[in-house]
Amino acid sequence: MTGPVAPRIEADDEDQEVPLASLEQEPMVNGPIVASCLGLGATLNNLSKWLFAVLFGITVLWKHDAQALWASIGSVLNSLLSHILKRLLNQRRPVPTSRSDPGMPSSHAQSIFYIVTYTIITVIESFGKNGLTAALGGLLYALSCYFSWLRISQKLHTTHQVLVGATIGLGFSHFWFWLWNAIMFKAFESLFWVHFIVVLAAAVLCTGFLVYVLKYWILY
Repeated sequence: MTGPVAPRIEADDEDQEVPLASLEQEPMVNGPIVASCLGLGATLNNLSKWLFAVLFGITVLWKHDAQALWASIGSVLNSLLSHILKRLLNQRRPVPTSRSDPGMPSSHAQSIFYIVTYTIITVIESFGKNGLTAALGGLLYALSCYFSWLRISQKLHTTHQVLVGATIGLGFSHFWFWLWNAIMFKAFESLFWVHFIVVLAAAVLCTGFLVYVLKYWILY
């Protein structure tokens, strides 16, 4: 004896009867898969700040030059800019209970695109423009887009908030290194007081950022 059957579905040549039991099992099969994907997305989202912080740290330690100091200052200023814009725009997140602070722009996307742009600029300056650096740049930007999209999939930001954050991070990074190459590099090399201020600012801001990481990333 067979179980109950679903209504007949027309096929090309003949009608087929589909057991209801097989239809009822589909959500049970898909449920763990969906839950696993959501759990993986949440884990990667939580790890994203560490992954890109490590990428930035590796790049800075690899170069360990005046431009790396300038990049460190820019990274902290980029984060401060994001927090200032959040307060000024005061746009809530898609799910207000997810975070208490405003969501416009996405500080994650802004920091990610700043870091990746700096890394790509550094790699191109070191190895030139070629197929390998182009492939690496494309891969890094693809990863940036994916990890930024996770902020949307986890309901932490709207699409507009992420796009604005990514655009600001990308633009600020290009501006910051244009400023270095156009003005600050020569001043850093020729004027002691500029040299002193850049080194001091990098030390103070990076120390402040490390305190922030310890307080809000590790101990929070």
